[in-house]
Amino acid sequence: MSDSVGQVIAISNQKGGVGKTTTAVNLAASLAVAEQKTLLIDMDPQANATQGCGFQNGNEVEGGNVYHTLIGQKEPKEVILQTKISYLSLIPSHINLTGAEVEMVNMIAREQKLDGLLNQVKKDYSYIILDCPPSLGLLTINALTAADSVLIPIQCEYYALEGLGKLLNTVRQIQRHLNPKLQIAGVLLTMFDGRLNLSRQVASEVKSYFGNKVYKTSISRNVRLAEAPSHGQPIVLYDILSQGSQDYMSLAGEVINNG
Repeated sequence: MSDSVGQVIAISNQKGGVGKTTTAVNLAASLAVAEQKTLLIDMDPQANATQGCGFQNGNEVEGGNVYHTLIGQKEPKEVILQTKISYLSLIPSHINLTGAEVEMVNMIAREQKLDGLLNQVKKDYSYIILDCPPSLGLLTINALTAADSVLIPIQCEYYALEGLGKLLNTVRQIQRHLNPKLQIAGVLLTMFDGRLNLSRQVASEVKSYFGNKVYKTSISRNVRLAEAPSHGQPIVLYDILSQGSQDYMSLAGEVINNG
């Protein structure tokens, strides 16, 4: 990766509860701890990534968030917040982002709005991580159109691969029509428990489907990791010695080396 332009990675899976936001927040934080200038953009109206970085929907978020940039009211640089981790910045989300999809419908080149905005800030960061909403609507399409690659978290549960065809189909459509450079960065196994047959079964199923696109690191089930968001902290701040922290630091290493 050249130092001049940030690598944009969308974290996407339209299935809920797969560890998508956990991955967006903790991968971004782990890259930052590795002294890579990182920008996390919360594209989900639920704003869980924003809260996971310690920002509630207070004035600092209401006054300027990703919604205002997408509808053209503010420049990206006006809404960037500095987190408690020195190399990690955040463009927050807000519930008003739900209105953006409707407001953008009649805009020209509506799928490319985020891409245009990122061109203004890409050179300031090594990595830009996009936390997509759990749907394949216009916000996710904007993220995939702006991204260099998509990281797909898959939880080690029954029906893990269910609905994945839709996401891969969307990726193919976007490659064809909007963003030919889009690639699959990798597939990340989350909520992994090596003692369970099911986890091992899902892992081998995912590996036979995606081959070497599956990250060597998998994210173990970890109580501390589950607790961290309610404290508004990425796991590297909440409990750096926990298994969850070690897992995400290891993933960040893979991302840096692959880049």
